[in-house]
Amino acid sequence: MTENTALAEPGATPADAEAEVAAPVLWEDVQAEHFLMLRLAPLPTDRATGARPLRFAQFGHAERNSKEFSLLRMSYQLPAQKTRKEQNHLDIWVDHTHLTVRVGPESGLQIEPWNRGLGRFMLARGIHWAQKHWSQYKVEGTALANKDALNEDTRARRDHFLKTQGFEVVYADAQHLKGTIKDVKVGNLNSTWNADKVQIVETLDAAQMLQQAEQKLIEQDVTIKKHEEKVSKYRREDSGLRFTIACLVTFAVFQAGLLIWIATHR
Repeated sequence: MTENTALAEPGATPADAEAEVAAPVLWEDVQAEHFLMLRLAPLPTDRATGARPLRFAQFGHAERNSKEFSLLRMSYQLPAQKTRKEQNHLDIWVDHTHLTVRVGPESGLQIEPWNRGLGRFMLARGIHWAQKHWSQYKVEGTALANKDALNEDTRARRDHFLKTQGFEVVYADAQHLKGTIKDVKVGNLNSTWNADKVQIVETLDAAQMLQQAEQKLIEQDVTIKKHEEKVSKYRREDSGLRFTIACLVTFAVFQAGLLIWIATHR
C-alpha cells in the first residue's frame, strides 16, 4: 500500500528548488544509526491483507542538522524480509530558511507489510521530533497521488491515515480523485500512533522475553523427555505382552494338537 505523504513546496523559486535538491544530496548516504525493537501485535485476519500474526521488527533512525536543513531518516526491517529501496523508510526534512517541513520520499510512504500500524508509527515519530524543535514551522500542502484514489478502499485507508495524524484532506471533484493536503502547522499535528498495533520493546523487556522463551523451551524439553520415557516404557511392556500372548497361543495350539492326536490314536 502507498500512503502518499510526500509534501512539496508549491510556488518555490529556482533558487529554492536548487536548495531543496542540494539538501538530499548532502545526506544521501545516511543510514540508520539508532535502533529499537517493535512488537507487531497479532490482529484478526483482514480481507484485504490476509493473516496478521505476531511479528517483530527492527526500527532504525538517524538525525542530521545544519544551519539550513535538518533531517530525520527512519526505516524498519523484518526478519527475512526483502524490500525495494523506496520501501519502509520515511524522511522528515526541515528547511530552516523557509521555516517549512517536508515529508519524503516524494513517491509516498510505501509500507510492507501494510495495515499493521507501521506507517502511522513512523509518521508519528517524525511529527514528535519536529514538534520538539520547530512546532511553529509549516507543513505546506501538496497534491495526493491519483493512483491511490482509483480504489475506494485504498483511498479511504490513505485519508484515514492522514486525518488521524492531523492533516486535512480536501477534494476538488465529486469522484474524490483530485485530493490535496492543506497547509498545517507542525504543532497542530498528532504525534501518537495506535499502541494496540505497534509497541516499542525496550532492551530489558526484550531480554526478559528471550529469557522466558528459553525457560519455556527448557521446560518443554523436560516434558518431551518424560513423555518419550513413558512411550518407551509402554513399548517395552507392549513387546513383553506380545511375546507372552505369542507363547500362550503357541502352547494352546500345541495342547489342542496333542489332544487331537490322543483322541485319534486310542
